[in-house]
Amino acid sequence: MPAKPIRPERTRSASAAGMDVPSFKLSLVKAVFRDVTPLHVSRSAARAAASVTRTVLTDIIDGALRAAEEEPRKKLLPTDLVTAIGRNVELEVGDSWYHHSPTFKGLTGVLLDAEGAVVHAPKRSRSRKPSAVVGAHRFEAGVRRLLRNRGTAAVPAMVRDLDGLASVFLTDLARDAAMVVREGGINRFGTVTLMTPGEPADMRTSVPAPVPALSTRTGDGRTISRDDVLAATTIQLSGEVRQRALTAAREATETGSDG
Repeated sequence: MPAKPIRPERTRSASAAGMDVPSFKLSLVKAVFRDVTPLHVSRSAARAAASVTRTVLTDIIDGALRAAEEEPRKKLLPTDLVTAIGRNVELEVGDSWYHHSPTFKGLTGVLLDAEGAVVHAPKRSRSRKPSAVVGAHRFEAGVRRLLRNRGTAAVPAMVRDLDGLASVFLTDLARDAAMVVREGGINRFGTVTLMTPGEPADMRTSVPAPVPALSTRTGDGRTISRDDVLAATTIQLSGEVRQRALTAAREATETGSDG
């Protein structure tokens, strides 16, 4: 009896996942961009945005998986999502979703306005034009594909939260990409300084390596290109997840594998 061929072992690398999982549909990605900007979105820009969103969700799912494995438990619960984000500040994306999700209520604290009054979460819009929150259900198929690829499943509440985070993150990414086009590049940066108790803070300004190359854009002012999405990624993400997302997006747009 002939020996069975040895199958390559799966890894949980976010960039590797980008090559063997179909992304969120490009038509869906472009629909999100149309919700926030009248600018034309190139196919490579939509492909890059899909890849970046997938990398972020893959990292979040992997963090939740590590939390679930400590139980041990196979199916992911919303508490695993909270644990993953709590352990890795780089995964804290789609902040506005937290105000809508029952999972995060009570964890984000009470939001006060300038006069000290409690700011309540906005009600869901009934507008025909979907917001990032109202349109979150559009991402369910892509989320479930990612979960299957990671060899896991999640309860409906967890899927809902992943849908919401994907929708809000991609909407924020689209807004920033449109801003890059309008402003002709990245004209402002935020700096986060990580401090260790008892040790002096390093006050040197840290500018991410990909930023200088993206700080001034070329091309017309009517189209969002791949590089505009990469520039928006440097605004939305930080640390290792940003670097993985940029690498995966470049690979996806160069090889055409992210379809």
